[in-house]
Amino acid sequence: MTISFQRIAVIDIGKTNAKVVLVDAQTGAEVAVRKTANTVLAGPPYPHFDTERLWAFILDTLAEFAVDPGFDALSITTHGASAALLDDKGVLALPVLDYEHVYPDEVNRAYDRIRPDFMESFSPRLTGGLNLGAQLHFQRDRFPNEFARVSTILTYPQYWAFRLTGIAANEKTSLGCHTDLWLPFADRYSALVDRLEIADKMAPIRSAFDILGYIHPEIARRIGLPKPVPVYCGIHDSNASLLPHLIAFGLPCTVVSTGTWVICFAPGAKPDALDRDRDTLANVDAYGIAVPSARYMGGREWEMGTKDQATVTAEAEWAAVADVVSQERLLLPSSVSGTGPFPSMKGRWHREPEKAAARKAAASLYQALMTVTCLEMISSEGPIIVEGPFVANRVYVAALHSLTVRQVYMSPSQTGTSSGAALLAGIRPSVPPRLVDETIPGLYSYRATWRKLIDTGTGQ
Repeated sequence: MTISFQRIAVIDIGKTNAKVVLVDAQTGAEVAVRKTANTVLAGPPYPHFDTERLWAFILDTLAEFAVDPGFDALSITTHGASAALLDDKGVLALPVLDYEHVYPDEVNRAYDRIRPDFMESFSPRLTGGLNLGAQLHFQRDRFPNEFARVSTILTYPQYWAFRLTGIAANEKTSLGCHTDLWLPFADRYSALVDRLEIADKMAPIRSAFDILGYIHPEIARRIGLPKPVPVYCGIHDSNASLLPHLIAFGLPCTVVSTGTWVICFAPGAKPDALDRDRDTLANVDAYGIAVPSARYMGGREWEMGTKDQATVTAEAEWAAVADVVSQERLLLPSSVSGTGPFPSMKGRWHREPEKAAARKAAASLYQALMTVTCLEMISSEGPIIVEGPFVANRVYVAALHSLTVRQVYMSPSQTGTSSGAALLAGIRPSVPPRLVDETIPGLYSYRATWRKLIDTGTGQ
């Protein structure tokens, strides 16, 4: 039976910001967006997300949307590398840990002894708690009394679904995003689940496309819903971004999801060239299929590198590109260490531009060079679809088109994660992505110099 909706409310929690988005079910257009910072509290017992503040924001916004223009389904997407640990009353036994928190060396060494091999999990060893298994190990090791109270472990999108419906579930896109807990090509839990003694605590696995239940009557009354609203199981944010393009383009295709992280997906590619030391991995898409992927913290690096260039216009940046390229003014990786294809390098300038417009242009070219490096590492093929904030970066998309000599499309969605999550409710957005037609001359030589400086460790 086909379920027909008019508008889908989407809870979209990114690492930096949280949003509630209203999506028109007929067009896929985002009718309304409300946003707030995703606050991290310093502790105790450790840095953790302010889930109660998020919950209040979610309820207030849903109440606003329920009045005008209304919604009749709800979907959820969140960042990965997070889980909710509930006690037997359904309350958090421990706060939701911030994945950027760094653990003591002895904790890390103990975890390294129990985590599965990369060639089984296709999950590289990442810093802090980016491996969800490392978080669970840390919480179990350092907070044994609280951890002993844990009755149910939920992946993060499903935590919010639980708060809305009271139904506990886990889901493969979140289990399969570098957690160490899942074997993406075997489609089952890894041995780590037994080693951590949590197998009986993991909530049942449900499809991202499943309706878990309806918003609890008490919550529905609080936000003023006139009728029951179904809640979909939910999906990991990068896989939400991937889903619309899997539907629209088929295989092979390449998706570049931009935000705090730039994550590159190569649906249909083989995992043969994945490198545990360069932040490549296998994700799991909404259909439960493993997808070779690569990533770096592009949005965070962009913020760090352009914070003094807020007044530079797009026109001024574009006008500066030719001189930046011809003079080989280069930004080298990596501003955020320990991640991406060059995790051990420290970001620096080679011939730093003096003018702000040129520095911003060089920062945009750097993002394109990093993205192309990621695409090569995962053997991506087919058209490239860019979604998220970098779509608005004219220099970035033109450079990507020039360096790959492939069709590059710009997704029209302001928040690709939100439109992807809305697809779980069965809608089919009709707004096509735009094809990039601009190129930037001289980028092959520019890129060759960039790679030479990286390979030789020079350029300061």
